[in-house]
Amino acid sequence: MKKALFILICLIVSHLAMAQYAPAGDSLKTRWASEITPENVWQEYPRPQMVREEWLNLNGLWDYAIRPKGNNIIGNYDGKILVPFCVESSLSGVQKYVGKDNVLWYQREFEVPKSWKGKRVILHFGAVDWKCDVWVNGIKVGSHTGGYTPFSMDITQALYKKGNKIEVRVWDPTDQGEQPCGKQHVKPHGIWYTPVTGIWQTVWLEPVNDNHIVDLKIVPDIDNQIVTVTPVIANQSSDNMVGIEISPWKEFGDICIHSWSINEESIEVGVGMPDWVRLWTPEDPFLYNMRVTLYHGDKVVDQVTSYFAMRKFGTEKDETGIVRLMLNNEPVFMFGPLDQGWWCDGLYTAPCDEALRYDIEKTKDFGYNMIRKHVKVEPARWYYWCDRLGIIVWQDMPSGGRGPGWVTDHYFDGPLSRRTPESEATYKKEWKEIIDYLYSVPSIGVWVPFNESWGQFKTPEIVEWTKSYDPSRLVNPASGGNHYPVGDILDIHNYPDPEMYFYDASRVNVLGEYGGIGRKIEGHTWIPEQGWGYVEYDTEEKVTDTYVEYANKLLDLIPRGFSAAVYTQTTDCEVELNGLMTYDREVVKLNEERLREINLKISNYFKK
Repeated sequence: MKKALFILICLIVSHLAMAQYAPAGDSLKTRWASEITPENVWQEYPRPQMVREEWLNLNGLWDYAIRPKGNNIIGNYDGKILVPFCVESSLSGVQKYVGKDNVLWYQREFEVPKSWKGKRVILHFGAVDWKCDVWVNGIKVGSHTGGYTPFSMDITQALYKKGNKIEVRVWDPTDQGEQPCGKQHVKPHGIWYTPVTGIWQTVWLEPVNDNHIVDLKIVPDIDNQIVTVTPVIANQSSDNMVGIEISPWKEFGDICIHSWSINEESIEVGVGMPDWVRLWTPEDPFLYNMRVTLYHGDKVVDQVTSYFAMRKFGTEKDETGIVRLMLNNEPVFMFGPLDQGWWCDGLYTAPCDEALRYDIEKTKDFGYNMIRKHVKVEPARWYYWCDRLGIIVWQDMPSGGRGPGWVTDHYFDGPLSRRTPESEATYKKEWKEIIDYLYSVPSIGVWVPFNESWGQFKTPEIVEWTKSYDPSRLVNPASGGNHYPVGDILDIHNYPDPEMYFYDASRVNVLGEYGGIGRKIEGHTWIPEQGWGYVEYDTEEKVTDTYVEYANKLLDLIPRGFSAAVYTQTTDCEVELNGLMTYDREVVKLNEERLREINLKISNYFKK
């Protein structure tokens, strides 16, 4: 009887929650949208490289209100919003603009599990765009600026035994400010898309002890067969000891690698790998499992599981004197799509983890070995799937700041943006936070500080800092931008077909963008009466023929010096109809067999 009553109560609660939620508007949806509920929205643990067993997911329905900036009297909330979808998206259930003159408020109640008694409680946000202030039970517990990186707050002192409340206030000027905002625009058009305001990644709670692991920095060295692990420890002391276990299997048994370290100032553990170490490649994306245990005296106070890969990115001249990209000391032609990472129903946020994985799987199916993540940073699970499935990532810094704004085709002497000191500081702060966030991701091979000349400033200084801060990866100074003799790569853009109009004998030469072959598919467009591509065709055959024509031109340019290329783009995005797939991911617009065949010829160009 009690079990039946419990089930009935659960069904009633579920029905009430669904009654308060439905996707907003009549815009295009993906196949996954209909499966999303307040109870099942983004339930995966959000941080695959530092996993704890105990956590509490706070995704679901929150109260929301849009109010004038500077007015902290909220009154009644406007309704319900489904977190973690931004307020402008359909899947949020709201689909309203906020703008620079308003702020977005959130509120929800939560209970701390009784089993967490005596623990510190950490509140985590995957990402909030852009300026965020947080209160728990009326006590301000922290603030953060930056729309692309995770942040956390210790909320222990603000908690009640029961009946707790979180309030979040967000302000985001989008492109009317100078902060990084990527392709967001208050008036979407052309290559500019709908604004993203507020929470757009998972919110969750974790219990920890006073001594706990805050972060892991993992750096592989295949030449010396060592992986260096640097745990960041809260309240580090000489009584702390770290144990590291590495296994090629999911389980940590007797046959695994062990290492220990004790150090009062910092803990950096170099773990020797065996002679038979297995290297990560797109063809064999092998990942090692890791478990890191923190001891205080002889007591275990924290434990996290992680993973890493043994791989190396570099450059080297070939027998003709051309500088080539190298993976694990072997030449590789990196070839992949420009991936905007936008969704017709969730905007910045994929509908679910399955959808997030789908784009990467299709990229692999199409015969590519690389993705250029374009002026956006993804949730940690996106990089996990790149690591797991085997895709090299070029990671852009989201663009922002003021002019000159477009490609000027200057070689070594192009104009740079004149940023305010505040704008420069914001860029440097957020770029460092992005690199810190992604430092240990195996699949990331190239950092891209600037796209074209959008907000490009102090290029030699930014590139030198990036290169010194992370010497394990390559730096592409400005993809298609104003070119300076710094970094590892000279990157030009040419639409629609491949051309080589600049060449640098001292660096790697790449075609950072080309293509943009458009095809409109009725019933699968963002705005039915709008849409464009750099070139446009009306049949699968014509699009495929043109793609193959461009690919053959690219093949002819590889012996002349190109070492990588990026095709625009993975999917349609709003009124851009130049995707390999439609915006809703329902239609592949080319013949897949012919696409894969020609792509593999390019991706495997240097294979023996």
